[in-house]
Amino acid sequence: MEAVEERRSDSEEDVVTTEQSTDGAGPENADIEYVLSELMAIRADMVAALATPQPHLARIHANYRDSARNLLHYLALRRRDLRPLQLRLAALGLSSLGRAESHVLATIDAVLGVLHRLLQRAWQPASEETAVIDFAHGELLLAEHTDALLGPATPGRMVRIMVTMPSEAAENYLLVHNLLQQGMDCMRINCAHDDAAAWARMIEHLRQAERSLGRSCRVVMDLAGPKLRTGPLEPGPAVVRIRPIRDAYGRVTAPARVWLSAGESPGLPPSPASACLPVPSSWLAHLRIGESVELTDARDAKRVFRVVDVTGHGCWAEATQTTYVVSGTLLRRAHGGGKPDDRECRIGELPPGENSLTLQKGDLLILTRDLKPGRPASYDSAGKILTPAVIGCTIPEVFDDVRAGQSIWFDDGKIGGVVEKVEQTQVLVRITQDHLKAVNLRADKGINLPESALRLAAMTAKDIEDLSFVAQHADIVELSFANSTQDVEVLQQRLASLGGRQPAIVLKIETRRGFENLPDMLLTAMRSPCCGVMIARGDLAVECGFERLAEVQEEILWLCEAAHVPVIWATQVLETLAKEGRPSRAEITDAAMGPRAECVMLNKGPYVVSAVRVLDDILRRMHTHQAKKRSMLRELHLAHYSVIRRNDILAGAPDA
Repeated sequence: MEAVEERRSDSEEDVVTTEQSTDGAGPENADIEYVLSELMAIRADMVAALATPQPHLARIHANYRDSARNLLHYLALRRRDLRPLQLRLAALGLSSLGRAESHVLATIDAVLGVLHRLLQRAWQPASEETAVIDFAHGELLLAEHTDALLGPATPGRMVRIMVTMPSEAAENYLLVHNLLQQGMDCMRINCAHDDAAAWARMIEHLRQAERSLGRSCRVVMDLAGPKLRTGPLEPGPAVVRIRPIRDAYGRVTAPARVWLSAGESPGLPPSPASACLPVPSSWLAHLRIGESVELTDARDAKRVFRVVDVTGHGCWAEATQTTYVVSGTLLRRAHGGGKPDDRECRIGELPPGENSLTLQKGDLLILTRDLKPGRPASYDSAGKILTPAVIGCTIPEVFDDVRAGQSIWFDDGKIGGVVEKVEQTQVLVRITQDHLKAVNLRADKGINLPESALRLAAMTAKDIEDLSFVAQHADIVELSFANSTQDVEVLQQRLASLGGRQPAIVLKIETRRGFENLPDMLLTAMRSPCCGVMIARGDLAVECGFERLAEVQEEILWLCEAAHVPVIWATQVLETLAKEGRPSRAEITDAAMGPRAECVMLNKGPYVVSAVRVLDDILRRMHTHQAKKRSMLRELHLAHYSVIRRNDILAGAPDA
């Protein structure tokens, strides 16, 4: 029974239930005495927890002073294993403290009051130790702080929806309008992409949409932070693969579409093309519809293109066989007249392909300090590695903090390894992640070092430069890779030095260090008038381990609720729907957990408008079922269709 935890009326119900049970064979007084002594000891620890940090509490903003006290009470409560005590409390029909986050001392006092009454003792806490935040006040504080940070809730849905803007939002007003119309409450602009001019256009589109729809929306700007990524790679081979679409039997169902345009001034194809090839304009001018173009491709295979359309800017040809072409591949009109020079030409300069490093378990990877383009491994005639693959990293200072034996992850945890040796100019990494087949590592992919104590400031020179725009235009600034109280203080100081309007602060928790330092960072952020926390589940999963992510995000939710600080649930929510147009079942279940937080964030994708609409529907449905970690017991329609009730109806029993 989870009474007492939400409202005083619930605690009164507990009293009645327990007192009634004492008439006869009720619980032994010894059990009540034991529980009472345990809770009194816990309460003493909670009260003592406020003594030491008084100087720090004095710096907390007035909006959060009571909340900071409640957070410290909660931390004191959770320093011990409460599970045995919870079982005893439940056996007595009392609250098991499972919903104490937003009103910790009030919950303890309510249970203590019942226990003292069961023992027929008078008890009243000292006036200076009385709970400031009661059951209703705790929920009210979180609601007020949420409104201040994220804006008022949409009717019928308490959880806000945040959407990350694609670059397209700077040019496409209709996209922003549709997102707002479908339920977007917060527009998120990632400062790692685009520039100030594009950000300004996105915000102007939002303001225009707000005026059109009569809705309001917060502007959230995300500082890029010190994102550790792989460096560039040498260009890949300049080869173009042209491949028709085939069915399961290998039969061509759609030919490949090849756009031929003048190499002197290549024109973009008027519709999607399988390949774009530059050729001399003099040769292009002689092509006619129905004509065949013959070639020998890069594999010495004989191939034919058939011309299907001729325009003033280029020609369309179709290919029914897979073809590989390179710069200089000879093209010949099969039956064209004129001079030989008019019948033949060579394909012009093709852009180099994207390169990648092919890695598998046991391979050695060299990570260098510089950003000199890396290259794939070289092999001998027997297929054994001669020289390992090499790639740089964007922040070479991390080499000073890396030690042999520590784990390292690439590309959002897709590739894992261990640091084998640290040298002055490079780090040797042994790939340990086991895959069914080799995996590819490309340039500009994330690097995580969860076991290394990296001494990286949360704000880079670019972030400091971007902050002047952010402070002027954003309602909220998100601090990426917030790892310490110093990171939070630096942001607060920078904002104060800019003067004028002060956007609210959101701490993005995406590293193990940030998670471990969250209590102190919360108390620091609460010096500002408005703050929040984002659970950035992408990097956080890699840093803490995918198997521990669920536990970590729960702990963040608990701490933030105790501090009455709103939480944004982020990364890969309805990701497949936003990118491919159809969600997975697991994604729907994940999105339904949104009411555990105050806001859910969607990433960009071609179908992001549909994703907002679906998320809005899910959150509205869950609104009457879940609030934070409390299940709401609204009428259950399924209960009307039980087997017993159906049988009663079939038997002619009167409808109750």
